[in-house]
Parts: sequence; C-alpha cells; structure tokens
Amino acid sequence: MHVESTTHLTSVITREGALRISLEDAELGPPGPDDVVIEVRAAPVNPSDVRLLLGPVDPSSLTVSGTEMRPIVEGRIPESALGTVAARLDMRMAVGNEGAGVVVHAGSHVRHLIGRTLAFLTTQGSYATHRVVNINDCIVVDEGVSAEVAAGAFINPLTALCMIQTLRRDGHTALVHTAAASNVGRMLSRLCVAEHVPLVNVVRSADQARVLHAEGARYVVDSSSPGFYDALTDAIRATGATLAFDAIGGGRTASTILSAMERVGRENMHGYSAYGSPVLKQVWNYGLLDPGPRIIDLDVGTAWSVGGWLMAWELAKLDRTTVEGLKARVGREIGTTFVSRYNAAFTLTELLSTQALQECMQRGTNRKCLVVPNGRLGSHQPARLDVRCGSRVDIMLPLPR
Repeated sequence: MHVESTTHLTSVITREGALRISLEDAELGPPGPDDVVIEVRAAPVNPSDVRLLLGPVDPSSLTVSGTEMRPIVEGRIPESALGTVAARLDMRMAVGNEGAGVVVHAGSHVRHLIGRTLAFLTTQGSYATHRVVNINDCIVVDEGVSAEVAAGAFINPLTALCMIQTLRRDGHTALVHTAAASNVGRMLSRLCVAEHVPLVNVVRSADQARVLHAEGARYVVDSSSPGFYDALTDAIRATGATLAFDAIGGGRTASTILSAMERVGRENMHGYSAYGSPVLKQVWNYGLLDPGPRIIDLDVGTAWSVGGWLMAWELAKLDRTTVEGLKARVGREIGTTFVSRYNAAFTLTELLSTQALQECMQRGTNRKCLVVPNGRLGSHQPARLDVRCGSRVDIMLPLPR
C-alpha cells in the first residue's frame, strides 16, 4: 500500500513565549531501497518527549481551541524560562522519539518486511499516522508481538543495556541507580539479575521497594526512610559499587551517593589521607526529574566525578555488531526483560486536551502514557491499559470505534 502523506503532531514556541501544539499534514517522500513505511500504531510518551512537547510551559496557561478533529493547544512560557529553549524558538518541532507499527510499504531491499510489526527510532517525530524509517533504525519483533508491546523497544531498553556497557568499559563491577521503580529502572534491575551484576536500587517508597524485591532485586533502599543513608552505605559496601546512574539530576542525590561511596572507600584505606579514598567514584546524570542546581557537599573526598550521560552517545561508541546484538536481544525479550507498563493511551486528537497533557506530565511508577496515532477517534476519555506480566505480556486496548 503506497502512502503519500501523514498527519503528525508539532510543537512551536515563539520568541514571544507562546506555545502552540497542533496537528499538521505533510507529504511522505518515497522510501529508499532500505526504508520502510510504517503505519504507526503506538508511541510512548517519555520524559524527553514531554520536554519537547510542552517545553517549560506554565501548565495553568494551557487552553484548547480549534475543532474536535483538529484541536489546538496553546500556552505561555514564563519569560524567565525562555532562555532554556532559545535554540528551538519559532521552529516547528515534530514530537516523539520512538514507536512501533506495521510496515505497509517498503523499498526494494526490505519488501519482505511488509506486514511485519517493527519498533523504530526517529528524529522526524513518532506521533504521526505514518513514518518513513531506515531499516537500520528499526527492531523487527517476533510474530505475534503487538505494536503496543513493541512501542518502547528503543529508549528504555537500550538505556539499560548501555548502562551495563558503560560499567564494563570503565572497569566498574557494581552500580547504583536512582528512580529505580521507573520503567527503565525495572528493566535495569531485571537485566542485572540476569547478568549477575550487583545493583543498588534507590526508590522513593516502601511500595516501590516491594515491587522490585518481587522481581528479584536484592539490594533496594528507600530514600524516604529515616535510615536511608546508612542503608545505602551498607548496600554499597556489600556490592562494591563505584558507579551510579542518577535520573534525578538536581539537589543532593549525587552528593549523597558519592558520600556513601567515599565512606566505604575510607574504610578500605590503610592509613589516613586528607584527600580521601583514591578510588574514583562516578555519578552519571541521565535524567532531570529535579531541574534545580546540583549540589555536591564536602564529604565526598577528592576522587569523584559527576557528568552527563546519554544513551545515544554511548551507543555511538559501540561497533555495529555490538549494537545489532543489543537490538536483537531487545527484540527477543521485549515481553519479559524489557517490558514497559502504561497507564493511559490517547489518539493524536485526544492528546491535544488539557486532561491528557496533565496525565502525561505526571511522574511516578506506572504513570507512563501511550499515543496510538491510528487508534480510536472521537472520544476524549483516555483508554486504560490492562497490563499482564509474565512469560507473555498482553496490553489490551479498547477496540477502535
């Protein structure tokens, strides 16, 4: 089936600080020999997608106009925050980094994939009815795996896998991970259990700790408990962790982890040094759940480092054979190790409502949303997802109306 056009979602922030989110039609170029045309069935709403979609908007300023089939969302960016998005002002930004769907047309080298379900990564925006994607940016999932299950096959699974790659490349043997009850956190936990990599999971509640323990995690510490710092230190002592991946970003989270690592490092020293333990302690920030300043206290010794980490940068350091091996593993284990959980699903028109956008802005365990560009039309009530986990995972959506 030849597809000539697509409807996709765009976000614009003007130099005057006005946000406008709308649906636009665009032509699809013909696929090259190694390209597939995908009818997009599902695309996750990741934190990075929310940042691109809404920018630093004042949520109370959001309004909806337009028509039922072509709604328009508008809002205001505080003047103090405009500098943080200076590079995108007056640019139409296509939203959505990844998704999954069915191949409806293909180039000469990949025509055998017509009718197959593929996950894909794109810079053109996955919140679209159709996308042309190079096969090198796709993962072919097993027959019978739905697009809803495959939708999150790239960013979170490859983030977890690249964390293990970074650990091994830099000579660490164990690691700490914050926001560990998130989708990527639970993937990393299951992966570390399978790979026999000691992992300290930092969560924010006793309920989250129980979830991770139930999935086989050994070291889980609750940052809301009074004895958190001592428990974190004990877990670092038991694992020997000298590496951490921090999704929080701001505040003292990195400092607390470094301090606990330094405390353990000093215990292993023979004699005293004013410079502390010589063992390097590394914290990589890969998320910005707290956009505030990063604060590092003075009890972390001298041998420490805090930096930024991005899955795409780490993936670029790997040879093609390794990357293809990681992608193949995701394809095989997308229903087990790398399963994602979603709280609500919205069509493109449903997404352009204050209710849906507020749902997407919520942060917390099992609060992630899904966009179904070719799904239900006409209703503005979110579709609740029933997710069952095990050897097989079913994500059940209401039938299209």
